[in-house]
Amino acid sequence: MNKLIPAVVGGLVVIGAGFALYANADKGSSHQSSATSSKVSGKVLAVGSTALQPLAEQVGTSFEEKNPEANITVQGGGSGAGLSQVSDGSVQIGNSDVFAEEKEGVDASKLVDHQVAVVGIAPVVNKDVSVKNLTKEQLKNIFTGKITNWKEVGGDDEKIVVINRATGSGTRAVFEKNVLDGQNAVQATEQDSNGTVQKIVKTTPGSISYLAFAYLNSNGIKSLSIDDVKPTSENVENNDWKIWAYEHMYTKGKPTGATKSYLDYFLTKDVQKNIVPKLGYIGLTNMKVQRDADGKVTEK
Repeated sequence: MNKLIPAVVGGLVVIGAGFALYANADKGSSHQSSATSSKVSGKVLAVGSTALQPLAEQVGTSFEEKNPEANITVQGGGSGAGLSQVSDGSVQIGNSDVFAEEKEGVDASKLVDHQVAVVGIAPVVNKDVSVKNLTKEQLKNIFTGKITNWKEVGGDDEKIVVINRATGSGTRAVFEKNVLDGQNAVQATEQDSNGTVQKIVKTTPGSISYLAFAYLNSNGIKSLSIDDVKPTSENVENNDWKIWAYEHMYTKGKPTGATKSYLDYFLTKDVQKNIVPKLGYIGLTNMKVQRDADGKVTEK
């Protein structure tokens, strides 16, 4: 009996030690799990390109669903406004359709470029216009004022009404760089956003303008082919469709906190393979070519 007592006590000590180790391990596991699943918090204001705005808003909403304590606000204003405001530190992100190096008055060396997608841009007309295809030369002549009636390019006898984007628009810069070959655009009505242009072209007979692919799916307008090449994502990917640009989200210096997490989320498979194409943009990994700030295109 006396020999049994030490044995029982020893066994209880071992069992107690085992329970203690299990409890401590469970606490450590719980702490580690909490740290791993910690949510992002903070406010992020992104301003600029209206071509990028629908995508930035949708990705922001998805990001907030996963991080309820984060607040993402996306506003338009044009690429010029985005680059200027991120440069002076008044916003966390400046959205742009053009490289910062292409914008006068912006010190690109102080900004960090985050490319999140590719946007295609296409000429669009009111639904009453019978023309479906233009050569690049015809398109250039329309926007420089040399062609003023649709009958000159195989359409009906109807005046062409040019709707342009405002100075400072990245969409305008991309269009003019790839279509006008350095010539000046004709004096025309100017609008400051893709959304406004879309509405005006829909309600103005004989009108022509250009829109980001994300805005093409709308009753009352139709996109035009150029040199018999259709404005599709596939044609952008291999550069058969020349009017495209990277969607840039610039930060002043390296991003931190919620800004960094939001930008990182843009590059996840979920966003690049699902949200990006669903809204009419092209994922970065789908591109078979790349373009630098000077406009030089090379195979990837």
